[in-house]
Formats: sequence, structure tokens, C-alpha cells
Amino acid sequence: MSPDRKPYALIGIALGYFMVLLDMTVLSVAEPDLSRSLGGSVAGLQWAVTGYTVAFGALLLSAGAAADRFGAHRLFRGGVAVFGAGSLLCAAAPGLWTLVVLRGVLGAAAAACVPSSMALITRLYPEPARRARAVSVWAAVSGAALAAGPIAGGLLVGLAGWRAVFLVNVPIAALTLALVSGSAVHCPAAPDRRVDRTGQALACAALALGTDALIALGGRHWAHTACSFGAAIATGGLFAARERRSTSPVLAGAVLRAPGMAAMLLAGAAVGFALTGALFVLPLLLQQRLGYSAVGTGLAFLPMTLPTAFNPLLTGRLVARTGPRGPVLAGLCLLTAGAAAMGATVWAGAPYAFLAAGLAAAGFGVSFALPALTTAVITLAPEGTAGSAGGLFNAVRQLGATMGVAVLGAFATVAPHRGGGRADHGVGGALLLAAAVCAVCATVASAGRRRSPQPAAPRPLTPARERQP
Repeated sequence: MSPDRKPYALIGIALGYFMVLLDMTVLSVAEPDLSRSLGGSVAGLQWAVTGYTVAFGALLLSAGAAADRFGAHRLFRGGVAVFGAGSLLCAAAPGLWTLVVLRGVLGAAAAACVPSSMALITRLYPEPARRARAVSVWAAVSGAALAAGPIAGGLLVGLAGWRAVFLVNVPIAALTLALVSGSAVHCPAAPDRRVDRTGQALACAALALGTDALIALGGRHWAHTACSFGAAIATGGLFAARERRSTSPVLAGAVLRAPGMAAMLLAGAAVGFALTGALFVLPLLLQQRLGYSAVGTGLAFLPMTLPTAFNPLLTGRLVARTGPRGPVLAGLCLLTAGAAAMGATVWAGAPYAFLAAGLAAAGFGVSFALPALTTAVITLAPEGTAGSAGGLFNAVRQLGATMGVAVLGAFATVAPHRGGGRADHGVGGALLLAAAVCAVCATVASAGRRRSPQPAAPRPLTPARERQP
């Protein structure tokens, strides 16, 4: 590829990644407007969010293998095209459950984009030094997307309603496809790389049924809960049996068995649980109970989102100097303190300044923990399994995010009308639960640190930065 074209291709790849990550947070401040427009309960809103993360997280397990088998350029372009078309259909959705199905389509398209984008960068920049600079641009997009999500969502909803949240993806997708078009952006296919479609389908079904059971439990639909839990357990059993027999298992067993890996994966799930759960329950409270506008809600999240835009740079230097475990523990502790402060503030009805302090602590916690966790997972992975480890880590993060929305949404049970203190107590209790989950995971990670010696020198940061969320 001509050197003059490479920066444009890199911008296109980064834009596709930005679009995928933006869609994880931009919907949060649109929830009340969405509920007023399409109707539905808190359970319906939970599915509007988790429909995306269920498909995204489950399909990430096999997306890397699919990129190898069919060619990363084909998977990336196809994912971006489906994401743009699906976003247009989401904006025109006539009902809430139609939107939920379409959000699942967007999640599948997102899973196609993430691993293939990294493979394209590796192909474009084979020289290690130039590749490291390209990866730093790609990785910086994650912080920008998280920071922009609530603010962009608030502005779009304030100007044109919740449908604008999806319409904004269409020109981004079109520009991305224009920038990565042509035969020069190409990765060879590996037809012999197998994807266990049956195992992947069972993983998606088990995750979706488990999520449905948790959402039904929050709504006190006992029969529904029992049926979904039973189906989830049965499907999970079928998945486990399939994995034992499969020659190309969905889960990388060597990665899961690596010393210290389970603690790091659990910590990644906890970060997703607390962050996405808070982004789900707080906007409902701020807008429906306290009367914030959509724009005001987006601005209220600035103390949380701003640190994610700049603090990962500091985290990267700390990880390079001291190893990943210290920043991981610091991030989990800050996230625990932030969630506890937010929960106590909401429960007591204290002024926004106290909530802002909790949001800021949580934002710094996330921006310390996630980059360091990515490095830790890649460092702990057995030789030759870094790609599988990165895919598994991102999938576990999405699983945690799905559980966060389902469980914390069930705790919150925010009513659509004003009055009474139950909404305050429900949201406060949900945030305190998130703090407890993060505290437990910090304890587990700390114990793992004592059992496992620090690596003398971490592997180069390039692979970790490649997988930075």
C-alpha cells in the first residue's frame, strides 16, 4: 500500500472502532426518552442495552478465528456495513422489542469489527516501531469513545430525540468504508482455520438465557425466571460437553489455566459490571427522579468520563515501569470507593458535588484498571496465545457489562413517575452492590498477586495496546 494512503486507512480503522465503542455508552442518557417514545418497562430498557452486549461479548470468542478464516478486511468491511445499516433500522424501529433484536445485530457486527481491525493494522504496519505508533492511535480511541458517549448522547437526544443516537452512526460507517476501501487494505484468508459454529451458538444462547433470567428476577416474574435459569443451565451444559469434544473450542483452555489468569479475567468482568451498570441506572434516576435534561445528564457524567480520555497514558507508563498488578489493584480500589460514594450519595439524597466525587474516583479507577488488566492478561497468557487471551478478556468484559445492566437494573427498579424515595434507595443499593463486587475482586486479585511472582520484565506493550479496550 502507498505510504500516503496508510494514514487514511488507519483513520478509517480507528473510526470503525470508535463507532463500535461509542454505541456501548451513547444510549445511556437516551433511556428515559426511549421509554417515553416506545413504552416498555425497565426490563425492556435493560434488553435494549444488553441485546448489544450479549451478542458482542459472546461472538468475540470466535471473531478472531473468523477474521483469520475469511480475511480480516472482509470481516471488518462487512461488520461496518452491517453496523451502519443496522443503525439506520434502529433509528426507524417501531417498537421496543424490534429495537432489542436490531441491537443484537449491531452487537454481532461490532464483534466482527474489533479483532479484524487489529489484524488490519498489523498488516498495514509490519515494522514494529511504526506499528506501535499506529496501535497507540487506535488504542487512544477507546478512551475518547467512552468520554464522548454520554455527552454525545445527551446532545443528540436534546436536539432530535433518541433516534438521533443511531442515525449518527450512518455517516461514520460510510466514511469508514470509504477510507478502508480498495485492494490495498487486504489480509490473506486462512480457509483451514476452523470456527465451531455450534459451540458459538450455544455460548450465545446460554448467555442470553442467563441474562433473561436475571432481568425476569428483577421484575419478580418467578415462573419466567425459573424457566430461563433452567434453560441457561441446560444450554451451558451442552456448551461444556461440546467444548470437550471440539477440535476448535470456543474457549482457549490453555489461557484459562494460566496461573493468575482467572483473577485478572474476574477483575475485568467486575469493571464492566460496575461501569456499565452505573451508566444504566444513574441516568434513569437523574432524569426521571431529579428532572435533569438529557444534555444535563451527559454533562453530569463528565467527572467519570474525562479521566478515561487522558489517564490511560499515565497508566501505560506505570505498567511499563512497575508491571500491571499494582495499577490493577489501584484501579479496583478506586472503583470500589467511587461506587460506594455514589451509592451513599444517592441513598442519602446528598448534593451533586458528592456524586461528582464518586464519579471521578470511578473514572480514574476504570482508566487505571482496564489498560493494566489488558497488559496483565497478555503477559500471563502462554506463548502464542496472546490473540486468544485478548479476545477472551474483551468477551469477559462484555459479559460483566451484561450482568451489570441486568443485576443493577433489577436492584434499582426505578419507577417512571416522580415521588417517593424508593427510586433513590434502589439506585443507591445497586451502586453499593457494584462497590461490593469490585471489593471482592480486588481481594481476589491481591491474593493472586501474593501467590504469583511479578514478572521480571513485562512483554513489550504493543500486543497489550493492541487489545486495549
